[in-house]
Amino acid sequence: MPRPEVLDRIKETEEEADEIVAEAEQEADATISEAREEAEEIRQQAREEAEEMAQQRLEDAREEIEAEREEILAAGDEEREELEDQAAQHRDEVIEHVTDLFEEAVHAQT
Repeated sequence: MPRPEVLDRIKETEEEADEIVAEAEQEADATISEAREEAEEIRQQAREEAEEMAQQRLEDAREEIEAEREEILAAGDEEREELEDQAAQHRDEVIEHVTDLFEEAVHAQT
């Protein structure tokens, strides 16, 4: 090959190499940009899932507290009823005792 043709061929090859490098750099930039967007989407999804989990745990805790509250109230109602029953059973005895004391006091004055 004559010299000018060799130089032209070298120049063409260098230009092709420069184009290949430029394309590769553009592809690399595009890939990095896509990876950053995907990473942001993953972070956002993780934040949303974490928020949903936190809300679910809070809801579960509230339900558990409400169930425990209901149990405590039911136990309190049951105990109150038992105390009322006991008081009702002793009411007649107390009335009779107070009546006896009153009669003794009246008899003692006469």
